[in-house]
Amino acid sequence: MLVAEVPPGPESPSAAKLAQTLEDYLASHPSAAMLEDGRVLFDMRLSHYSITESHGRCLLQLWSEERNVVRTVVELQQRAHSLRVVTRRMGAPKHQALELVPTSDRRTPTARDSARRSYQRLLERVLTRAFLGAKVDGFRTAMDLEHSFGPAYVRGRLLRGTACDAVIGISQAESSATIDGILTLGILWLDFCRQKADGRRHFGGLKVIVPAGAGRTTAERMAWLNHSAAEFQIYALDELTEELELIDFRDCGNQTARLVRAFSQEAAIERCKDAISKVMDLLPEDAESRVEIRPRSASEVGLLLHGLEFARIRHGASAHSFAQQDEITFGAGANETPLTAETEELCRELCSRLFASRHRDGTHNDPLFRMQPERWLESEFRSGIAELLPVLREETIYSQVPALSSGDRGMLDLLALDRNGRLCVIELKADEDLHLPMQALDYWIRVRALNADRQRTPMSGRLLSAFEREGYFPDTEVSELPPRLILAAPALRIHPANLPVLRYLSSEVDWELIALAEHWRNELKIVFRKRSSDLKA
Repeated sequence: MLVAEVPPGPESPSAAKLAQTLEDYLASHPSAAMLEDGRVLFDMRLSHYSITESHGRCLLQLWSEERNVVRTVVELQQRAHSLRVVTRRMGAPKHQALELVPTSDRRTPTARDSARRSYQRLLERVLTRAFLGAKVDGFRTAMDLEHSFGPAYVRGRLLRGTACDAVIGISQAESSATIDGILTLGILWLDFCRQKADGRRHFGGLKVIVPAGAGRTTAERMAWLNHSAAEFQIYALDELTEELELIDFRDCGNQTARLVRAFSQEAAIERCKDAISKVMDLLPEDAESRVEIRPRSASEVGLLLHGLEFARIRHGASAHSFAQQDEITFGAGANETPLTAETEELCRELCSRLFASRHRDGTHNDPLFRMQPERWLESEFRSGIAELLPVLREETIYSQVPALSSGDRGMLDLLALDRNGRLCVIELKADEDLHLPMQALDYWIRVRALNADRQRTPMSGRLLSAFEREGYFPDTEVSELPPRLILAAPALRIHPANLPVLRYLSSEVDWELIALAEHWRNELKIVFRKRSSDLKA
């Protein structure tokens, strides 16, 4: 695709400086969105980009499943909460402005606060009608950082004398990720109400109010809570008709899960060996030993440095013949640039910067050092798992396993077997995450369902789980026991609310929380651990 060439003015920033600034912003804001005329053009969580310097110009290409855009970047203007990208499009007489923002939520703070207050009044009105004889009390949206309560969730109480229920609700105007996080906040709100009751009132349960049609994830999770600790209920609220409907989460707790078939990693590497050698030739001297070669599928291989994929090879049919060929792209994160004769020097330069920045003693304010810390942690965890968790079989560990449930695609961080053949789901976090327990529970639910899906095959004569039928853990018998759940994070990055939430999980969920030493990049060791048997709700 051609772009009209107009040389930069004498006062214009260099193309290299523009490219570096854009790369730094996108590396620092993985959930960024690119806007045009106020609307979201690209959600960078679902899109790819390429930033190249060519003939004194900075070229920006963005693409997703819906569209592809190529622009020449003329100027960047830093604003309070965004980065204004002044661009030139081929054939356009005037410059056009795009805007990079940290997230895709475009509501102004005033509009957002007003919508939440309106939802609070609506929720109070609906609950008063739905629960006759109960008093709606203390509903609020105020931020409470000490107890992890955010303004997106309306929380309050339903009182019937000394008997009470904690209530939490969320509007349909909030993002799907925020809606899916309601159960974590609901458990924390119930726990808070119980602590503040001082014996005067008994909080027997939690009522969760979600928008109509948005309760599946919450219902799946609720099915695996400890129902002897509290009465959990989920309701769907139609904000237009103001109708409140009770959802039976027991019908949602065993969704059908599917598994992507395992493939031969050795064969995938063999198919791509020539292209792998080509990329290795572009790396700095003595850098090859630091590279991790990770097959993604039977026809795709990634090259990683401390968990960050910087090049990828796709082996497939040529667009012009039936011959097989390798397509090589390079770039960190969502940044992808095809490797050609013209871009070889750019690839060499990027790899040089990457290997100089991304090492155990790197600078923490360097974007290439900071990018994808969880993948770095996963890389360290995989290599040190034999010493860290000797109960696991190090020869049968899968990374980023694709599993699907009800149309949603999930990627398990690590999946392993212990010495007794029992499945272990490992979820890693490098930074504080309030929702770690529930996100890990999602993967545990899928793995449990896949393991419970047992069928007798003619060749083996025994019941095989979906994992065994799809080629995982070859020559190993997978136990019928429900999987173990292992959560790991640096000790100072474990959110204080994680343990209170874990206490409310069902006794069927055998979990373990592992706190790692803070300097895990240099030395991976366990500081302390908590198990489900240690805590009771």
